[in-house]
Parts: sequence; C-alpha cells; structure tokens
Amino acid sequence: MRFLRIFSAASLAAGIVAAGTAMADERGHALVLGDSVAFAYIATDGHAYVNPGNFLGFADDLEQMLGIAAVDPACPGEATGSFLSSTAPDNGCRAYRANFPLHVAYGGTQAAFATNYLKRHHDVRLITLTLGANDGFLLEEGCATQANPTACIEAGVPTLLAAVAGNMQTILADLRGTGYGGAIVITTYYSTDYSDAAGTELTALLNSAVVAPAQAYGAVVADLFTAFKTVASNPAFGGKTCNAGLLNASAQDQTLCDVHPSQSGHRLIAETIARAYRSTN
Repeated sequence: MRFLRIFSAASLAAGIVAAGTAMADERGHALVLGDSVAFAYIATDGHAYVNPGNFLGFADDLEQMLGIAAVDPACPGEATGSFLSSTAPDNGCRAYRANFPLHVAYGGTQAAFATNYLKRHHDVRLITLTLGANDGFLLEEGCATQANPTACIEAGVPTLLAAVAGNMQTILADLRGTGYGGAIVITTYYSTDYSDAAGTELTALLNSAVVAPAQAYGAVVADLFTAFKTVASNPAFGGKTCNAGLLNASAQDQTLCDVHPSQSGHRLIAETIARAYRSTN
C-alpha cells in the first residue's frame, strides 16, 4: 500500500509537470530582440549586473498582459549592424557580454540566435524589435571630437538613416526567412526631452528609418514616440520625459535621468506593444 501511495504521488507529480509544460507550450513565446531598452538596462547599477534577473522590463510586463512566456536575448549597446555581424561597430554590447550575463546565454550574434530559435521553436507568437538608438549614439560619439560636433552630426545623418533602414530590412528578411509568419512589432524610440526641438527631430528621423521596411515584411509599429509624448506633454512635466517619471533617475542626481525607461516607462512600452500586437489578430 505504501508503494502504491508513493507511485500514485509520483504519477500525479509527473502529470502536473507534463500539464505545466503543455500549458507553457500552448500559450507560446514572445521573442524580445534589441538593445538596452529591451534588456531593461539600468545605468551605473553596480553589482546588480552579475544577475540579469535584477533587470525587469517590458518583456516581463508582456508576459502578464498577453499570457505568453518572453525570451529576451537583448543586449545593452546593440546596434543594427552588430545585431547582424560580430565585427560591425556596437555601443558596448560585446563588452557587456564579456563581463556580465544576458537574460539568455548564447554565442555569436543576436540575429543568429533569433533565427536559430525560430527554426527550432514553432510556438513563437510575437517578436518585438527595438534597435537603432545605438547607431545614433555611435554617430554622436564619432562627432564629439570634431571642431563642430553639431555640423558633423547633421552631415552624418543621411548615411546613418540609410544604414539603419538597410539593416532593419535585412533583419526582417532574415526573421521571415525562417518561415515565421507571426506578429512582428517594431518599437519606435521616445524623445528623452520633447521640449528639445532639435533632439526630438533627430529621434523622429531615426524612427522613420527604423520602421521604413516594416510594411514590406508584415510588421506593425508600436509608436512609443507618441505614447511617451502624450504623458510628457502634461503641463506639469513641460515635455520632459524625465519629469514624467518615465526614465530612470540618475544615480548622481535624482532630479536628472538617463536615457533608459523606468518601471512605469516599461509598463507604457508593454501597453503600446500589446495594442499593436492585438491589432494583428
């Protein structure tokens, strides 16, 4: 009798595990691709970097909103070129990977991980793609030492936009080339300060390149630029995304922010992605 009770308990446990696995497979996965925004990076966070579980962002919010499990191979500092090539310039992704773990461990490029994952897993229901900002930062960094950085940036913008649009087209083609026919949601970028007309215009131009090939590959856009602007435009915030509480406060000065979303910012990103995703169903 004791043996039967143990056997029955073991069988029940196995059944629960199997049911849990079936449930996880049934609900499917979201593949969250991109840079530090998708990773949920927090600047100057010290020892927190040794555990990627310390960084919770819109991928986690999407799990709750959509009932799907998120797989997040995003890398802080990833540019559109480095997403595709291990030798293309990045803004710190390879250095970060050399020192700290990502949410998902993999070798090679993020593009290779994504396409291999899609070929092996046929329960992916959603891909999000957040890339392009680091291409802009690389241009800014390259111009910083010039006699007239502003003129240098303005001169480099057409090449930047062409490169981003071209890389995004290649990325989308590669994702669709795996046979994946589900939803792809491309996120635009928010302005860190909508009261800064010049900076906001550059962000809008970058966004136009990021989403340029979307329609050709059946991708939809999650318009974070407008979503963040709507909140920041409250007269109490004066167009400043930081004052709206949507960005992480600076460790050096709590009245200032870095460029990365706060928890409320990530929640807004997830809500915007979820709406775009539901529009495809």
